[in-house]
Amino acid sequence: MSTFDDVQRKVALTPSEQRYVETKLATEARTTDTRLIQSVDRALVLMETLAGQDKPVLLSELARVSDLNVSTCHHLLATLVARGYVLHAGRGRGYTLSSKLRELSDMTNRELDLLDFVQADLQRLNADLRESVQMAVMRGTALITQVRYGSMMPTHIEPDEIKKMRAAHATATGKAILAWLPEAEMARVVSENGLSAFTPHTITTISGLIEELRLVRRSGFSIDEEELQENVICYGAALRDGSGRVIGSISCSIPKNRATPEYRSHIARSVVKCAQELSNRLRVSR
Repeated sequence: MSTFDDVQRKVALTPSEQRYVETKLATEARTTDTRLIQSVDRALVLMETLAGQDKPVLLSELARVSDLNVSTCHHLLATLVARGYVLHAGRGRGYTLSSKLRELSDMTNRELDLLDFVQADLQRLNADLRESVQMAVMRGTALITQVRYGSMMPTHIEPDEIKKMRAAHATATGKAILAWLPEAEMARVVSENGLSAFTPHTITTISGLIEELRLVRRSGFSIDEEELQENVICYGAALRDGSGRVIGSISCSIPKNRATPEYRSHIARSVVKCAQELSNRLRVSR
């Protein structure tokens, strides 16, 4: 590409693509004496092109708009998909940008520290229920428990946090987040972590997990029914920021011997109420 007019004559560009090309040409004009890494530059071209689209773009169209041959374009996209920056919507359906760049930006520039924000509410929930409560977030494909307040009951057994990192499908905090992820992102988490069986109750099929997540969306809370650890039941609910995006989840764990129907309902209501109050304040604070 040498001039913007050349590009316009070659392809019909959307307004977002026009803005991108204008920016790129202006940048090239300022950096003619700068040595660039071509593969990095091309990968950024693809990501900026995808950023301007509201639906998946076919490989052939990306190659055309980005002025790359199909083979080079495919290899660059494969790398971006492997690193989680681009999502492959499936054969014949094209590619779309993931939320990873937004996640990185949020991690660097977040306006408030979520951990500090939720601690007081979780401490109150822990004191009210006297059961173990926790808050978790998804970092890439790993489920990270950021804070946990242990049970005040002697019969409770705390879970292995290292095991939980790859067990989003078997935990209440994990399912509360997975239920609201785009389907392609949920599939990436499952693809990288698998659906390991931790107990005889663990969901180990994708169809079973999809149905479980549908129930989470319908009820507003998630349940770990002895799926990570036998004799331990957990209820979770999602936390949302000002845009409505799920940024984490909270949960409460109870031993099976205390899990009467009435107590289960009480725990579920308490967790959902706490999550809703936190989410409402997050919306105001953003």
